[in-house]
Amino acid sequence: MSMKATTREVNGVIVIDISGRITLGEGCSQLRELIRGLLAKGHKNLLLNLTDVTYIDSSGIGELVSGFTAVSNQGGQMKLLNLTKKVKDLLQITKLLTVFDVHDDEAKAIASFQKSANA
Repeated sequence: MSMKATTREVNGVIVIDISGRITLGEGCSQLRELIRGLLAKGHKNLLLNLTDVTYIDSSGIGELVSGFTAVSNQGGQMKLLNLTKKVKDLLQITKLLTVFDVHDDEAKAIASFQKSANA
């Protein structure tokens, strides 16, 4: 199953609901284009909801880091929501869990963007 993504806006934060596999090829390029496209439209606060991501490979992890860097370079924030155990373990092993701001509750995650903006 390839990656599917839908976007919605909640309190000025773009929530990207991702399902399927983020892997080398289509999944990665789709995610890259989506993040770059949102940045080009001036959206700087992105929340990636990974609840339904079944698999992510090293290229997918690389794309998350690349997206995070692109958003940060534009003065924005990219946070992760609802990691599956597999994805969380992968980020733990790669020490990327310390890089990403990870949340388990969507409302709190969205509120954290406001807190960061006021800090």
